[in-house]
Amino acid sequence: MSRSVRLARACGALLLGCVLAGCDGGVRGTPGGAGVRDPYFPKAGNGGYDVEHYALDLDYVPDGGRLSGTATVTARAAKDLSAFDLDLSGLDVEQVTVDGESARFSRAGHELVVRPRDDLGEGERFEVRVRYSGTPRTLTDPDGSQEGWLPTGTGAVALGEPVGSMTWFPGNHHPSDKASYAITVTVPEGLRAVSNGELASERTHDGRTTFVWRTAEPMASYVATLAIGRYGITRSTAAGLPVYTAVEPGQAEESAEVLARLPEVMEWAAHTFGPYPFSSTGVIVGDEDDAGYALETQNRPFFPGAPDTALLVHELAHQWFGDSVTPRTWRDMWLNEGFATYAEWLWEEDEGGDSAQETFEALYAGDDDDLWAFPPAEPSGPAHISDRPVYDRGAMVVHKIRQAVGDDAFHDLVQGWTAAHRHGNADTGDFTAYVEERAPDVDFDGIWAAWLYGEGRPESP
Repeated sequence: MSRSVRLARACGALLLGCVLAGCDGGVRGTPGGAGVRDPYFPKAGNGGYDVEHYALDLDYVPDGGRLSGTATVTARAAKDLSAFDLDLSGLDVEQVTVDGESARFSRAGHELVVRPRDDLGEGERFEVRVRYSGTPRTLTDPDGSQEGWLPTGTGAVALGEPVGSMTWFPGNHHPSDKASYAITVTVPEGLRAVSNGELASERTHDGRTTFVWRTAEPMASYVATLAIGRYGITRSTAAGLPVYTAVEPGQAEESAEVLARLPEVMEWAAHTFGPYPFSSTGVIVGDEDDAGYALETQNRPFFPGAPDTALLVHELAHQWFGDSVTPRTWRDMWLNEGFATYAEWLWEEDEGGDSAQETFEALYAGDDDDLWAFPPAEPSGPAHISDRPVYDRGAMVVHKIRQAVGDDAFHDLVQGWTAAHRHGNADTGDFTAYVEERAPDVDFDGIWAAWLYGEGRPESP
């Protein structure tokens, strides 16, 4: 019998069996996408599902730098799925289950490809559990800065912008997919583990201390953090909210004066930007060599060493711009950094220093060509999403809007923007459409063309 005849008979028998059994003809689903095609980080995130909740159970031993973890990811299928990806860089995966049943998995770069025993139907809620361990990696960004898992003198700090969170837990690591979190961390007694949200419990047993942190509001993974060290802890209140501040002992004296102004800054920011979007606040102050930059980690920004007041204002402003209203893609970073930089200008103005107009004019008249290297809404590549045009020229766009609509309307516009997209995602198109809708009598075409998308220095300020 020829091979083709044997194959035809086998296929016929299979088809007849399916008809008699009432089966649906085979696999319904397709694999989820590896990456969401972000314009600057196309392999970040994954398609085919939306995460609702992360439950991380972690154990870290600084002596040797070993991390062991179990991540339970609750998600909903956005289409029929035969397989899906999670982002995980390094670390050894020991077991994967989907809805309690063992699932096949494979690794390809930073992709953990999971094949559940049964297809997942569109709209179906499912739970994937990953058990993993190893020494977490530190990643080098396209701009040369380091992110991911950063070992420190007493422990470690995890900073995730843009993709570093995949070095310490598997997930859908793109800002467009936000979720709630429960993070349980066990460390040697004497160390503290500080994360986002609120500390639900702390217990010590047999020389190990376990901390449980819960974040109810949606959070993008790049602003999730875990800081392990010998932090001194201060609890207080500000603007009616619980404040949890963690400071490495060597930074306590130097940071005390600035951190004492946190309640004042919080009150000012809520008056300026609208109600604070989260249920607690605070800061984490590490040692100066822990990282080369501050980051707006949700609920409590991280600072490498004592911040000055302007930096405290900037990172707290990010709680509204970036953490609550989160960019849809990494091309929209100016919506984070432009507003946080403009917050510094407004604070300076309200404190009796230079007005925002004076700051704007000084920048325009300056001779720093880097400021005009590219339009804030179109960075020239992934290495440049944190360059000066995104920050300072982004703030100049915000100021031009204020000039166009007037102070009172600008105040209402900013508070309306943070309310309209609270705990959500937005891109530049959403913002420009919102501004035009709120101020229909103003022609913004010139501002968008010259300041937001235009190449080089505009002809006039």
